[in-house]
Amino acid sequence: MEEPTDRALVLRTRQGDVDAFGELVRRYQTSVFNVCYRLLGERREAEDLAQEAFLRAFRRLHTFDADRPFGPWMRRVAANLCLNHLSRASPPRLPLQDETDLAAGSTERIPEAVRLRGERAEMLRQAILELPAHYRAVIELRHFHEMRYAEISQALGIPVSDVKSHLYRARRKLAERLEGHV
Repeated sequence: MEEPTDRALVLRTRQGDVDAFGELVRRYQTSVFNVCYRLLGERREAEDLAQEAFLRAFRRLHTFDADRPFGPWMRRVAANLCLNHLSRASPPRLPLQDETDLAAGSTERIPEAVRLRGERAEMLRQAILELPAHYRAVIELRHFHEMRYAEISQALGIPVSDVKSHLYRARRKLAERLEGHV
């Protein structure tokens, strides 16, 4: 039996089939969590806001155009929720590395190339977290969700020209931050 389309699930949910929305959650929970985590940088907070994003989407499903793809709309709900949260919250506190991570010999067993790749990825993640929220959002949507400029524009409710300038500035800030480290 063929799986129902997102559109069919949306229409069934609007008719009161809560299980249909459960299937949409199952399909998109990972990508929504990833949006939240990359914008917030904290796992528990990302889990909470991802859950809140699905609740908001469920309550506002009547505003969704069922002829459009559900995934980008759902990720936009999550991104907007996270950006609103960040604008109200205090500056993020970056966690210090746990002392157990630095235990003697803990990196000696890891091949050098893998260890260096991990260090670079962590530096990049930290540098992205230090960007202003609006820059973090465009980096997340463009590079981690491979959205086109027009999709990012629609998702964030900003003109395409702003998307391009935010991306340019965000990339420049990342390059400055990572200069000499990568």
